[in-house]
Amino acid sequence: MNDLIDKLKTPEACERFAKNAEDHGKPELARSAIQRAVELKASKYGSQSQAETECLQAIYAYERILTAKNDRTTRASRTWQMIDRLGIIPAVDRLVSKPQETVGFASLHEMGLEKYAFEAVVLRYPELFSDGAIERSKSRLDQWNVTP
Repeated sequence: MNDLIDKLKTPEACERFAKNAEDHGKPELARSAIQRAVELKASKYGSQSQAETECLQAIYAYERILTAKNDRTTRASRTWQMIDRLGIIPAVDRLVSKPQETVGFASLHEMGLEKYAFEAVVLRYPELFSDGAIERSKSRLDQWNVTP
């Protein structure tokens, strides 16, 4: 990541930086700032493993896309409710195992943030997920020609 990005300490500072980078025609720098914001938010949650942290990053990245699309702060409410009920890894397993593609996947792909898709996380940590979640993740990532 860029030295300027690494110095950003809050998600809010990252968002301001990303907006300024976009305004000045530097989309790659903006994307890096958004990634830093996602990482900072996830680090505050208190996950128990790197896999959980990456699942949280996926949620925060998706919320970032929802917020931009809706032009107001938007949370992934149903996902958070499922996490509260089941836990992070079981919730992601259930979401990815569904026959339909997760809503956030296409949006993340369009923004160049595929690494934050639940499917990519599942394939990076297959030992934590069900066979069904792994198979669906492989299939979806193959469709989009994405490497986890």
